[in-house]
Amino acid sequence: MSFDDPDLIACAGLVQRADPDRFRAAMAAPVAARAVLFPLFAANVEIARAPWVTQEEMIAEMRLQWWRDAMEEIAQGKTPRRHEVVTPLARGIDAAGAALLDGLIEARRWDIYRDPFADEAAFEDYLQKTSSNLLLAAVRALGDGDEDVVRDLGYALGLANYLRAIPALEKAGRVPLLDGRDDSVAALARDGLERLKRARARRAQVSRTAAPALLSAWAAAPVLAQAAQQPQRVKAGALGTSDFRNALSLMWRAQTLRW
Repeated sequence: MSFDDPDLIACAGLVQRADPDRFRAAMAAPVAARAVLFPLFAANVEIARAPWVTQEEMIAEMRLQWWRDAMEEIAQGKTPRRHEVVTPLARGIDAAGAALLDGLIEARRWDIYRDPFADEAAFEDYLQKTSSNLLLAAVRALGDGDEDVVRDLGYALGLANYLRAIPALEKAGRVPLLDGRDDSVAALARDGLERLKRARARRAQVSRTAAPALLSAWAAAPVLAQAAQQPQRVKAGALGTSDFRNALSLMWRAQTLRW
């Protein structure tokens, strides 16, 4: 696959418009890795938006099922349906990667409905499947890495992104957190920071070829630190740092592979 491939260009454009943080992370990766990352990140965009493009629950379920069917085709080694994201995605992942994305799709069913999470385990499962599964599929496609390390990093990244989405979720009538009090939100963020620290202490257990897959977690630490120190910023939608600081941080991490 080359960057003359119209499908790859379409995937990159989709990620650039809908998920600029992951777009920057993919662009900071080696060219060969981008050919894997852009279809994965584009699939994640399409899957994540599926529950939100309609008010009809059945239609949203059908949209997610379409993606589950595509993952089944890839897992079974069949020629997948022609699609600007599915086609290049099938060239980059194997059956195990497709299974990880299938779990991600299944977890996104929560976004269709207005029910709160049943308990802390359900919340953990949601973040692991919607965030860590994506990173695990990317790591698998590019090289190899310890699953526990990737899951710790994936949880931290998923939590950071989720906390930034709290105002939009509440506006949409969802109940995003089991306990939205400031003290509880701060404790949640501290747990995310601890997992991030634990993952980074074990960087050596992720191969250098797979490391670019984890650059997408580059902005998680400052977001979680803000939420831990000033949890009121979560509901105010005021998490995040300047584009300049973000660019410097990503540049350094890309050059050193110290995700």
